[in-house]
Amino acid sequence: MSKRKKESPKVHKDLEGFDIKIDKFGEIKGNLNIDKINAFLDRNLKDKKLKK
Repeated sequence: MSKRKKESPKVHKDLEGFDIKIDKFGEIKGNLNIDKINAFLDRNLKDKKLKK
């Protein structure tokens, strides 16, 4: 049996280097500023609640 190679996930170029983990208390820890993540989501996702 061969070991599976650990592949890194494909990510958008704006989020390159983004790493997120959940600690033992259930807190989400990330290495990017939340404002930068929100700006990325605003640019790239449509808000379903605002859709008429």
